[in-house]
Amino acid sequence: QAKYLAQIILVGAQVVGRAFMRALRQEFAASRAAADARGRSERPQSAAASRIIGISLQEAQQILNVSNLNPEEIQKNFDHLFKVNDKSVGGSFYLQSKVVRAKERLDEELRIQGKDEKERKAET
Repeated sequence: QAKYLAQIILVGAQVVGRAFMRALRQEFAASRAAADARGRSERPQSAAASRIIGISLQEAQQILNVSNLNPEEIQKNFDHLFKVNDKSVGGSFYLQSKVVRAKERLDEELRIQGKDEKERKAET
């Protein structure tokens, strides 16, 4: 009886293992498709910046509550959110770090746009 019990456990583990691997592959494929779709919607440099910084342009804009890339508005919202999320005033270090990452991402996008603008002016 112990032999049959061991075989049942082994077969059950194999079935669960295969199902887990299949689910993992599907999740990986879905993640890759989402990343590819996001990359197609952004310019190549912008998509690269999103991958490097780890936050998309849209997410950064949502975090800092800006709809357009206005440097003054970005800085104003960043300063406010950074202060209210300071740990010394009862804020969250995690949220504060998200605010910093969002600012870095938007600053990088502004740098990319400035570079593109200079290249367009040089061509004309």
